[in-house]
Amino acid sequence: MDQKELHELEYKCIQECAPWCIARCPAHVDVRAMNAAVAKGDLDLAAGVFLKKVPFPHIISHVCDHPCENVCRRADVDDALSIRALEKVVMQQASSSEVKITRLRSKNKRAAIVGGGLSGLTAAVELAKKGFDILILESSDRLGGSLWEYSEEELPRSLLNQDLELIKKVPVELRFKAALGSDVSLAELESDFDAVYIGIGPGIQLPAEIELDNEGRPIVDPVTFQTSRQGVFAGGSILTGAGDRSPIGSISGGRRAAVSMDRYMQGVSLAASRENEGAYETRLYSSVGEIEPQGRILPAEGSTDYSAEEARREAERCLQCQCLECVKVCEYLQHYKGYPRKYVRQVYNNLSIVAGQRHGNLMINSCSLCGLCQEVCPEDLHMGEVCKAARYTMMDQNRMPPSAHEFALRDMEFSNSDLVTLARHEPGMTSSTYLFFPGCQLSASSPENVGRTYTYLREKLRGGVGLMLRCCGAPADWSGRGQLFSQTLADFEAQWHALGSPTLVLACSTCLGVFSDRFSREKVVSLWEIFDRHGLPQGVDSGQVATVSVHDPCTTRHEPKIHDSVRSLLRKIGFEIRELELTREKTECCSFGGLMRFANPDLAEKVIQRRIDAAPETLLAYCAVCRDHYASHGKPTWHLLDLIFGTATGDAAVYRGPYFSQRRENRARLKAKLLREVWGEESPDYKGYRDMKLHIEDHVLQLMETRMILVEDLQKVIAWAEETGNRLVHKETGRFLAHHRPASVTYWVEYTPADDGYTIHNAYSHRMELVEEIKR
Repeated sequence: MDQKELHELEYKCIQECAPWCIARCPAHVDVRAMNAAVAKGDLDLAAGVFLKKVPFPHIISHVCDHPCENVCRRADVDDALSIRALEKVVMQQASSSEVKITRLRSKNKRAAIVGGGLSGLTAAVELAKKGFDILILESSDRLGGSLWEYSEEELPRSLLNQDLELIKKVPVELRFKAALGSDVSLAELESDFDAVYIGIGPGIQLPAEIELDNEGRPIVDPVTFQTSRQGVFAGGSILTGAGDRSPIGSISGGRRAAVSMDRYMQGVSLAASRENEGAYETRLYSSVGEIEPQGRILPAEGSTDYSAEEARREAERCLQCQCLECVKVCEYLQHYKGYPRKYVRQVYNNLSIVAGQRHGNLMINSCSLCGLCQEVCPEDLHMGEVCKAARYTMMDQNRMPPSAHEFALRDMEFSNSDLVTLARHEPGMTSSTYLFFPGCQLSASSPENVGRTYTYLREKLRGGVGLMLRCCGAPADWSGRGQLFSQTLADFEAQWHALGSPTLVLACSTCLGVFSDRFSREKVVSLWEIFDRHGLPQGVDSGQVATVSVHDPCTTRHEPKIHDSVRSLLRKIGFEIRELELTREKTECCSFGGLMRFANPDLAEKVIQRRIDAAPETLLAYCAVCRDHYASHGKPTWHLLDLIFGTATGDAAVYRGPYFSQRRENRARLKAKLLREVWGEESPDYKGYRDMKLHIEDHVLQLMETRMILVEDLQKVIAWAEETGNRLVHKETGRFLAHHRPASVTYWVEYTPADDGYTIHNAYSHRMELVEEIKR
C-alpha cells in the first residue's frame, strides 16, 4: 500500500465527513457537538462550542438565517431541529458568553478594513488575533452596518452593543465618518497598508480601479476573495446584494478573506488547501430508517424562547449524524473502537514499520474478510480486502506471526495429504461430466452426508459423477500465503484436468468462491441448485415441520441463486422461514472466514454470540462450519443436508459437532469408507496415532478445542517424553508434566500412565520457545 492507495482508501470512508448542518453552515459551527451538550444539560459546554466559530454570538443567536436547519436530517423523519432557538437559549443561560481573544505577537504588517459591518468586523478580529495592526474605516458614526436595521424585538440593542464591544478587546484602530472614495482613496490605502478589505454594503460606488461585473459588483476570486487589484479583497453584502443578506454568511466571508489577507501579507499561496471553506455539500451518509418520529418541541405558551428543560428535550431529537454503517453490523470493527478510516491508517503504519513491534498485526489478522462492511458502505469500502492485502504484504516482509494461522494451515495440509485426498470417476465410468467436491469441512463435520449426497448425485445426474476429496486452499489465501495457495490450486487443477475438467458440484460456498474466481462460472454449480432443480430424495417428509431462520454463509453474499435455492428446498420440505435482519447479501460471518477463529478466539466468541442473539428461531445452516459453530454454543441449528435426507432429529440440532481431532479422523475415515463401499477397493482404516490410547474427559477435550490442540499433538508429546525421559513429576499426585515443540508451537501435557494407555488431566500450548540457559 503506497501513499496514493492509502489516501484513496481513506477518502472512501466518510465517517469523518461533516454532518449536513455543519457543512451547510458557512461558519461551520459544530452543531452536532453543541446539541449533544445541550441534551446533557451542559449549557456552558454548548456555549464553548458555539463561541469557537462565532465572534459575535448574541447577534448570530438572534438573527442567524440558519441554513443548517434547511438541511437537518431530522426533517426526513418529522421536523428539523430548532437550531437557532437552541443557540439563543445557550447564549441566554450559559454562565459565560464572553468571547476570549488571544493575540499573537505583532507581525509589523498593517491591514485596512473598509466597512464596520459583520464581514468587516470579523475580518478585523481574525487578522488582529494573528498579530496584524488593523484600521477599520466606517462611513457612519457607529459599527454594525445593516445590523441596526433589525427591530428591537429581533435583535435587542443591548445585546448588539455588547457584542460590538469585542472590537475594544482586540484592539483595533477605529476611524468613523471615513467613506471610501470621498474621504479616503483606494490608492492611499494601497500605499499605506499591506492589504485592504472592502466590506461595504450594496449600492455604494466602488473606486474605478476595481473591475466590476454587469450588476456593478466587484469581480472577486470565489476562493480567495481577491479583487482585480492585487492585495485588495472584498466581501459581505457588496457581493451578495441586499436581498440575500446572511449574517452567518458575512461572518464566514470575513473570516475567509482574513485567511487570504494573512497569506498575502506573508507571501504564501492564497488558494492552497482551501477545500470546504464556506457552505459545501457533505458526503456523509446517515441512516434515518429506524428513527421514531417525534415532533419539534415548542416553547411554553406565551413564550418565544425555550426554557433549559425544553431546550434539552429539543436537543435530544438531534440524530448526532454519523455514518458507521459498517461498524453497526460488524463485531470486528466495533471491537477495535474505531472505523475504517482509522483502521486503514493503522494498517498502513503497521506495514511501514522497519524496526520495532508491530502492534497492528492482531487487528489485521482478526478480520473475517467477509465483505459485509462493503455491502453496507455507501462508498463501497471493503476492509476485508485491505486486511487481506496487508497479510500478503506481511508474508512478503517475513513479518507474519506464525502463531496466527499455524493451526489452520496444519489442518489444510492434512486435508491435502495422501491420507485424505481422493479423485475418482464414478464406478464403471471412464469420464465424468460432473465432479462432486464436498470440501474439507463437510467431510470433517458430517462424512455420512457426503456419502448420501454422492449417491443422490449419481442417481440424478447423467454422464458420470466423479468425486474429489481435498481442501480448496482458502486458508492459505486468507492467511496471505500466496505461494502455498497457488500450489494448492495447481495440485487441484492437475487432478481436475486428469478427470476431464468436469463441472464442479460444490457443497461449500467458500470452495465455490475460490473456483469461481479461478474458472469460468459455467464450470461450477452449487449443490443446493442441483437439489432444487432435480428434486428431493425419495421419502422426505413434505409436511410442515417447524419455523427456522436461515443463516446464509458469508461466502454466498453475492450468490442470490443459492439463497433462492435453499429457501425453495426448505419450503418443499415444509419449513416456514423467518428471515434474520442481516441475511442474504447482508449476512454475517460465523467467525471461521478469514481464519478469525484461529487468530483471535475471543473476538470469534463475540461474533458467534452476536449471531445467536439475533436469531430467536432455530437456525438453518448449509455450511458445515457455520452449523457446528452455532450448535457448539448451545444454539439449536440444523444442517440442510440433515433435513434433505430426513436424518434430522432433535439431538441433531444441538449436537455440538466433532472436535478438531475427530474432524481429522472423519476426513481420513471417509476416504477409506468410500473406497471400500463405492469402488470396492481395500484400504486400511485410518488409525492416526491410535496405537497410543488416551483417556480424555469431556472438560479436557473442550479445553483442547479452545486451545486448538489435537489428540495426536498430545500423543507426540507423551511419546517423546517417554522415549527421552524429559518430564517432570509431581511427588504428591504422581502426575507427569511434559512439553515438546514439534514445529512452531510448544505443547504441554499433564498425564499419568494407565493400564491400556494414558490418562490426560490437562493440556495447553504456547508459541514461546524454551531455551535452557547454560551458566559458566
